[in-house]
Amino acid sequence: MENIDMKEYNRALVEEFRANGGKLSGRLANSSILLLTTIGAKSGQPRTTPLGYGKDGDRIVVVAANAGAPTHPDWYFNLVAHPEVTIEVGSERFQARASVAQGTDLEWLIENQADIVPWLPAQQAKTDREIPIVVFARI
Repeated sequence: MENIDMKEYNRALVEEFRANGGKLSGRLANSSILLLTTIGAKSGQPRTTPLGYGKDGDRIVVVAANAGAPTHPDWYFNLVAHPEVTIEVGSERFQARASVAQGTDLEWLIENQADIVPWLPAQQAKTDREIPIVVFARI
């Protein structure tokens, strides 16, 4: 994915997701993708980002991997500043509260990551920062 305009790529992904009831084509056709809408920490404007996710019971779990970059993704800072978010999974849209997993919850999620977020070890290996695991609960 060299020389790709990620903003344009994500914009097209969001458009396809919404036009097809959460179904995507191409290499993402069988992926678990959601749309996360946060309020910008600095701008105060809504920002929608497609993300891979896992499930832990009723909770939705994402990792703030940023493809293993040395900094957290912008959406992470947005939800820390404004934890009430909108999530779209398939054709369903709902409000949720984000929290960063900590303590025994974080330990449990890491121990069980193979079932929940199997891509975490590969992403963590690319960076020295501790990649946050974010959990969303419906409100």
